[in-house]
Amino acid sequence: MADSAPTLRNRKPPAADSTTASAASPDTKKPAPPARAGILTYLITFLALVVALGVTTLAGLYLYELNPNEYFYPNPVPPWEVVPGDTPGNWTVDFSADLEKRDAVVAAFKHAWLAYERDAMGCDEYHPIGHKGTNLTSAGGIGYTVVDSLDTMLIMGLDDEYARARAWVENHLSFDRDAEFNTFETTIRVLGGLLSAYDLTEGDPLYLSLATDLGERLLPVFDTPAGLPYSLVNLAQRKGVMDPDNRGLVSTAEAASLQLEFRYLAFLTEREEFWEKAEEVMNVIRRAVPSNGLATIFMSMQAGRFMSAEIRLGSRGDSYYEYLLKQYLQTGGIEGVYRDMYRAAMDGIHTNMIGVSNNKKLTYTLEIHPRRAEFNKQPLTWVRALKQDHLACFLGGSLMLGATTANSLVLRPSIPPKEEELDERGKRDWATGAGLVETCVDTYRTASGLAPEIVYFRDRVESRGESDWYIKDARPPGEPPVYDARYILRPETVESLFLAWRLTGHPRYREYGWQIFQAIEKHCRVPSGGYASVLNVEEVPVKWEDKMETFLMSETLKYLYLLFSDDKVLPLDEYVFNTEAHPLPIFRPDNIRVGGY
Repeated sequence: MADSAPTLRNRKPPAADSTTASAASPDTKKPAPPARAGILTYLITFLALVVALGVTTLAGLYLYELNPNEYFYPNPVPPWEVVPGDTPGNWTVDFSADLEKRDAVVAAFKHAWLAYERDAMGCDEYHPIGHKGTNLTSAGGIGYTVVDSLDTMLIMGLDDEYARARAWVENHLSFDRDAEFNTFETTIRVLGGLLSAYDLTEGDPLYLSLATDLGERLLPVFDTPAGLPYSLVNLAQRKGVMDPDNRGLVSTAEAASLQLEFRYLAFLTEREEFWEKAEEVMNVIRRAVPSNGLATIFMSMQAGRFMSAEIRLGSRGDSYYEYLLKQYLQTGGIEGVYRDMYRAAMDGIHTNMIGVSNNKKLTYTLEIHPRRAEFNKQPLTWVRALKQDHLACFLGGSLMLGATTANSLVLRPSIPPKEEELDERGKRDWATGAGLVETCVDTYRTASGLAPEIVYFRDRVESRGESDWYIKDARPPGEPPVYDARYILRPETVESLFLAWRLTGHPRYREYGWQIFQAIEKHCRVPSGGYASVLNVEEVPVKWEDKMETFLMSETLKYLYLLFSDDKVLPLDEYVFNTEAHPLPIFRPDNIRVGGY
């Protein structure tokens, strides 16, 4: 619109011709029009201006909503700040462990684990209020909770608890289950947990044997026309199964978040089929992803193409973007294709999926949804939803990590990084990442101090007392809560706090983490053992859902433990964490063919 002709707002009437005016004879001058007619003319002109401006504004807003590639939220570049709103030099980097807080997190893990061990040892899931466990299928479980927790026990030095867990794995864990399991969840939790335990025990053969067995049972999921994996797998029959709910589609995040695990398994076993199957998925995605780097949340297993669906950083999209960077880091930065894909994706996110709130100037993520006109007579358009899942809170720490690795001008940036050590993308990503961390912490400022599952941001704040975000369809205390209001012990914000702490050494990230931990202890801790999900974060006293997600022990408490430990525990230049927080070592795959593009 900037290149168009002057608008009615700035268009001026032409100046009178001075020559003609001076030559006019007094006898030929026309009488002046009545004053009333002049006022009417001005009134009509004013109304026309108002109508024209209104139409222009509405048209602009309409185009703004329908064309995310052309109209986007402003993304101001602030002056260089290591931490938003902070003054440089008023704190010092100190990576020594905070033993009191770290030990409090260990005690919380033991409170969760010992209750599970007492009531449900070996079961996939735990219900702390009912004091029972359940399995994912009627054919039996596959050690979800046990295997998911092994590396946390090893990291925390819980030798007795670990010894009992290992004994169960050795004597009872079996993958010969004639039932359907989710490919993605089985890979990130169980395969990832076994591989991490193998590394942290410095090569316990039990874990590599089981990981190899599981990997072999998973391989057939890639036998599809396009090479994209089936969403489900029958482990006993060793075959992939189509998810009937997805109509031949596969979630983008699920397809593109198997690579860290299969690649490391290939490195350990020197079996290229593990590498090649997972790598081909990325080859398909690389060919299909549009130039703006943004992927919709579904792909066709038949055609290997992205389908018309939402673009989001929450469920079904999140770990696709997470693993682009982590695949680049996993092999020591030798696979430039992943850095290129990561950079393109972050460019697309900044152009289309970042917003800034009106009140607190919070940086947040949003979603893009497809909209087709009635009867499909019009082309597909896209609209924005100012919606942010808690799952999207991984992005803050991920952007900060990417700024100091994929977008760094030096091999080892300072802690915190200096402005001149990062390229332009790096400075942009660092600022956005640090801002997103602050925003995600802000969503914990609820009645319970816990964050909801989903928040929506206001496109404008109507009154001083209004917050920048809200829970959609929130109901008063006492009424059945909406899904969005739940807190299910999620780890994404504390994951970003851990990364921000390691990359800056700033004490505020530990302070935020401690506040979140205290809220979990106050509202989620079940006195008889374990932790429960909260149904409505804005209702105190809280009401519980009888389920303790496995990622509490695998991710949330692990990241909190690392936040209060010294930086020599799992250094970021030696490990990458899979999307279930299982640390996998960085390696150089000399014996495996890489970059098959």
